[in-house]
Amino acid sequence: MGKKIAFVLSGCGVKDGSEIHEAVAALIALDRAGYEVIFTAPDVQQTATVDHSTEKPEAQTRNALKEGARIARGNIRPLSDLEPEDYDAVVFPGGFGAALTLCSFASDGPECSVNPEVESLINNALLARKPIAAMCIAPVILARTIPGAKLTIGSNPETAAAINSMGAVHVNCSVNDSVVDVERKLVTTPAYMLASGPAEVFEGALSMVEKLGELF
Repeated sequence: MGKKIAFVLSGCGVKDGSEIHEAVAALIALDRAGYEVIFTAPDVQQTATVDHSTEKPEAQTRNALKEGARIARGNIRPLSDLEPEDYDAVVFPGGFGAALTLCSFASDGPECSVNPEVESLINNALLARKPIAAMCIAPVILARTIPGAKLTIGSNPETAAAINSMGAVHVNCSVNDSVVDVERKLVTTPAYMLASGPAEVFEGALSMVEKLGELF
């Protein structure tokens, strides 16, 4: 059995949860590389709920853990139940839920806060020198929690400036590549911050997973 990956979801759907193409691309790349995935999410209400057919907000609320279970085929654990010895690395797919529910970047920008369970997971991984990977907009979570982190969201000037203002270092990156912070054991890739379709997302995921393996 390969090393275990804590795969952190924020719901199901690009507008208010985890981006499904990115999650699946990362899962296939991880599976091909021999990793065992442990699906997890905070057991909290999503900050927003969006009708993906109209892109309009909905009044109903949804639970990030229960919605993430759709991607996990039901096999998901509350983040609060995850112990440091349960995983060897952490992966965050993108999707707006990363910036809405896992942290508040969507509303608060550089002054955002991070969900306490997510922050604890990241801090525990850093302390134990376990690699962390993130896709698309999810690297803003690392920027907020890890001083000096070198990472990418692609090349969007406004988001890059926000990342730099949080004390991280943004590096422009092409869609099929990834950026590594060797000192902090981080890997990030732009995914749908730049991608025109799932094939490009998958190329970036392959790069991310390959470089993740080099950090163990």
